[in-house]
Amino acid sequence: MSMDQDTVIGVVGAGTMGQGIAQIASTNKHKVYLYDAYPDQLGNAKHALRKILQRQVEKERMSQEEVNDIMDRIHFVEDLTDFKECSCVIEAVVEDLDIKQDVFQRLEGIVPRDCILATNTSSLSIASISSALKKPKRFLGIHFFNPAPIMPLVEIVPGIPTTEDTTEAARALIDGWGKTTVLAKDTPGFIVNRVARPFYSEAIRQLEEGVADVPTIDWAMKEIGDFRMGPFELMDFIGHDINYKVTETVFKEFFYDPRFKPSFTQKRLVEAGWLGKKSGKGFYDYGDEADNPAPTKDEALAQGIVDRIVAMLINEAADAVFMNVATVEDVDLAMTKGVNYPKGLLKWADELGLDTVLTRMEKLQDEYGEDRYRPNPLLKRKVRNNETFY
Repeated sequence: MSMDQDTVIGVVGAGTMGQGIAQIASTNKHKVYLYDAYPDQLGNAKHALRKILQRQVEKERMSQEEVNDIMDRIHFVEDLTDFKECSCVIEAVVEDLDIKQDVFQRLEGIVPRDCILATNTSSLSIASISSALKKPKRFLGIHFFNPAPIMPLVEIVPGIPTTEDTTEAARALIDGWGKTTVLAKDTPGFIVNRVARPFYSEAIRQLEEGVADVPTIDWAMKEIGDFRMGPFELMDFIGHDINYKVTETVFKEFFYDPRFKPSFTQKRLVEAGWLGKKSGKGFYDYGDEADNPAPTKDEALAQGIVDRIVAMLINEAADAVFMNVATVEDVDLAMTKGVNYPKGLLKWADELGLDTVLTRMEKLQDEYGEDRYRPNPLLKRKVRNNETFY
């Protein structure tokens, strides 16, 4: 099962993510069919894609001819039967199990026998979606990050029935598009959405405890931690409805493990409709007259904030390796390429000293007596054996 430029790609769902995937595939010289159940959305997608690509011409990154060729290779279709010549179909519709299963049941009767079927889900299990198929062995997760044409990371997630050939062919295809692929086990949140939870939750926890206010925690994570965005800025940017939903889903899917417990603070923002940038208000005010407070630039306080959040992130990254979700290298690649962390968390752990990280986790667990802060067994084992991750 090999894929080349003659491989026809199908994309289901013409929202932002679907448009992005279609753009990448067409830029890589594939003929693309982009389907949406709503004709209006197809029109919007065509307009949005042309606008994005025209900007590349204005910035002299592409020629007008290249843009025209990319647009010509994308066929905007209103009927799934147009997918009959596709060798790979990627679905990017709403995060609803019934809707996704329905899409794949319909596709299965249309596409060729050896066509790879893939979902871009970020929160549903690959196994649950594939259960709707008669032949689930050619089905897997291909999880892009938003905006898909810009973000380099793609998580490849085989399900229980997925054949090795399918996984290898899908990975080779996406690698060929210039993306960085990582292999993840079919567990809640895969790599990125699982490991990143403490970046948000531990920042909120420190806010709730009165350790520092929103701008101070953000300043600490950027200035001392070297993160590109502070956790509150990032939550406002993502949207609290989306960010809270991911946290809630991961919490529920992990059988209510306290490590992933959502916060009342974010829940209340969602209930109030303060969804962040898109609604004009979240942790910050985005109105024209907004007067957001300045951070308290106390380096000792900031260091404590960063140490606590980074220890929690490292502990979570160690757990992903411990539970065979991904390799050490793939976990670090995922966090640097998928969410722009300043360095791989496990490489960071080695630099800090695993004993230092373990001590921080043990102190938190002693102080709070909560399972949320339990140190990962792999971290304990490596300290005991005087080992490092690299």
